[in-house]
Amino acid sequence: MKADIHPKVFPVLYVDGSNEWTGVSTSKSNSTRVIDGIEHYVINVDISAFSHPFYTGQKKLVDTAGRVEKFMRRYGNQMNQQDRAK
Repeated sequence: MKADIHPKVFPVLYVDGSNEWTGVSTSKSNSTRVIDGIEHYVINVDISAFSHPFYTGQKKLVDTAGRVEKFMRRYGNQMNQQDRAK
């Protein structure tokens, strides 16, 4: 591995609500926490695999109609009204 070409990485603690996990990142923050004698930078994340609906199974993707049918259902009436106004 070549020296001095890779970015410096720091130990971080990712926090998503009540879930926390450690890792490494090139990002740092102002807050730190000591875990097992090592100072970790605390990075708050808004969404992760612990809270995202796709990974938690709370939301399911159901696509029974095609994209064109969905578009026509939503905007078809507006297009007909514009044609009548002309």
